[in-house]
Amino acid sequence: MLKWGVNLFLMLNKNKIIVTGGSGRFGSVLRENVKKNYFFPKKNELNILNLKSIIRYFKKIKPKTVIHLAGLSRPMSLHEKKINESISLNIIGTSNIVIACAKFKVKLIYFSTSYVYPGTKGNYKETDPLLPTNNYAWSKLGGESAVHLYKNSLILRVSMTERPFVHKSAYANMITNFIFHDDFIKMFKKIMHKKGVINIGGKSNSVYNFAKANKLKVKKIYLKKSQFSKMPKNCSMSLNKLNKLLK
Repeated sequence: MLKWGVNLFLMLNKNKIIVTGGSGRFGSVLRENVKKNYFFPKKNELNILNLKSIIRYFKKIKPKTVIHLAGLSRPMSLHEKKINESISLNIIGTSNIVIACAKFKVKLIYFSTSYVYPGTKGNYKETDPLLPTNNYAWSKLGGESAVHLYKNSLILRVSMTERPFVHKSAYANMITNFIFHDDFIKMFKKIMHKKGVINIGGKSNSVYNFAKANKLKVKKIYLKKSQFSKMPKNCSMSLNKLNKLLK
């Protein structure tokens, strides 16, 4: 029994995982579903804008993997109004994480977004051309660019939302692959050892139909043509690669 306990301790110690942005929406759900070998540093312990802070924390924890969630997300209008903050957190902060991971030879898992695709035809494969429609997506693609330089990495282009659905209205003419955070957790543990790029989501559907399918009371609204330049009409993704990996 003692020997088994020692082996378990050694295994957990060897597979330490740091999660940046652990207080965010997905990070909070992840925290509730993982074991003791996961570490969720506060900003005063690991500041993604301070490379020395990141390196100091890496030396302390000695992680095998980093799950990078930290950054600026919504509302998306913030990325139009606060360009400096968008660049700093999503591009420079991510670049610092990449540098630290490369220095310590640590596996990096980066959460990007389905919005990096053009958002016109839908059913996008991981190898399709990328063309963001708004500053949020550009900032996430900027982060992707840094991660692509480091081969020991996994980029997840996700289409996720929290449970319960927080919006009071939903677009009937905007197609996505929404999946709830807690549903994705079940998939995540099966693919986190992979490398490259993987699209992550659920069944392609309008945001409104997704909400209704989950028995949510929301008001039906429509994207106007004038909004198409900032909001993708159809950013649904092909999930063939994901489904093959989950078999």
